[in-house]
Amino acid sequence: MAIDLLLRPPPRAGRRLRWPEAAALGAMILGVASAIWLARHGPATSPLIGGGGLGLSVRLDAVSVTMLLLVAFVGWVVLRFSAIALDGEPRQAAFLAWMSLALAAVLGLVTAGNLGQLVLAWAAVGVAVDRLLLFYPERPAARRAARKKALTGLISTISLATGAGLLLVAYGTGDVAEILGQAREGHVPPAALWAAGAFSLAAVFKSALVPTHGWLTEVMEAPTPVSALLHAGVVNAGGFLLIRFADVLLAAPGVLAVLALLGGFSALLAAVVMLTQPAVKTALAWSTCAQMGFMVLQCGLGLFPLALLHIVAHSLYKAHAFLASGRAVDAVAAIRRPGPVAVPGARPILQAFGLALGLYVVLGLAVGLASKPPQAIALGSILVLGVAYLIAQGLADAAPRALTRRTLAMSVGATLAYFALQTGAEALTAGTLPPTPEPDALGWAVLVLAVATFGVVAVAQAALPLWAGHPAAAGLRVHVANGFYLNALTNRWLGGWSLSNPPKDIRP
Repeated sequence: MAIDLLLRPPPRAGRRLRWPEAAALGAMILGVASAIWLARHGPATSPLIGGGGLGLSVRLDAVSVTMLLLVAFVGWVVLRFSAIALDGEPRQAAFLAWMSLALAAVLGLVTAGNLGQLVLAWAAVGVAVDRLLLFYPERPAARRAARKKALTGLISTISLATGAGLLLVAYGTGDVAEILGQAREGHVPPAALWAAGAFSLAAVFKSALVPTHGWLTEVMEAPTPVSALLHAGVVNAGGFLLIRFADVLLAAPGVLAVLALLGGFSALLAAVVMLTQPAVKTALAWSTCAQMGFMVLQCGLGLFPLALLHIVAHSLYKAHAFLASGRAVDAVAAIRRPGPVAVPGARPILQAFGLALGLYVVLGLAVGLASKPPQAIALGSILVLGVAYLIAQGLADAAPRALTRRTLAMSVGATLAYFALQTGAEALTAGTLPPTPEPDALGWAVLVLAVATFGVVAVAQAALPLWAGHPAAAGLRVHVANGFYLNALTNRWLGGWSLSNPPKDIRP
């Protein structure tokens, strides 16, 4: 279908332009059927088409079926949106073709039953996305972003291929289920530990963690559906890789600690930078960097079921955010504030954090918080910091009482939802993903550091309006808005990215 669209572009409003949307809908129906089959028969891997443990095979378990449903649904929505958003574009057919190929590659990736298919699908996703980023090849910013994406994609693919080769040597098979089964039983050769490091490196570059994030924040020159697909699906591939090989990663606690530190740092820095961005799509891009960092932090803490839940929630939210970004700008511009902005002082801020912590403890004990692993308790305390910021707005002196009641109700609802979703994710993936291990000395150090740093940043964010008028704050804002110049330093280190020879566009 995609090749046909590339070789024989139909006229505007041609019937074949609807084929990609129909194919995505078919994939979604297939995902539902797979979920029903999984519920009735349990996890399984299809017969291999190939040899030597490498080829084409489909793995059906809680992780793959969840990702299959998610990618198919987001892809169907994005393709349906693209049919209208790109109507009349001279290269609409080529765009839909590459978008279809990207989705097909992601579907092949998340359902891969062997290492060969995993590597090939990973590389194919990168190639298809590179072509989509060059939909407007005459734009210098688009060419720069595409080149940086191609470089980081190449590094991630090489890292993944290296890790896959090490696992093949370590276990003598390319079957993913067999590798995970041996690793869960405690058979982890030294080559498998090196593979865990290689997979982690591939995930860091694929999911655009700081400081490899530059390309992700520069892809705004591509059509909005590309941003929606990229931020809602493609960058999640790094997290999916870590979740898929969770049993192998748990045997390398040092690798997990590094992932937790990198993820936490990326989440904090990107979240701060996001608050200073004036453009909606750029702010959403930095938000994705922050969310990917938090997801990797969850993986580093061994909370793989929660990381999978994070992928689902972030994908749905971010796809909607990008596709509705134009309407959101108009809605915000139409807001007329009835009075002064409610800015919380020092007292309401302290009250809010104390109330949020008490709320977390009371509700948590009511639903069995004491039985949760320390990592889950620490993660919950980090998430409750966001609840504290919400409560602080309602406790501000200028806030109407209705706002106070609403924020408290929302805070209770958010806390209960966290516990409910956490329990549901653990139940859904039981038997597929390993349980969270007890933290060792290094794990405890990472936990304390993560909670402390997130706490300091949360308090500073809540108190920001109190010192935003200070001259030093204005100067700091400039540096924050530029992402502390990490992307500029990367450009300089890589030689500047000459754009004198623009690459070919996505036309066939």
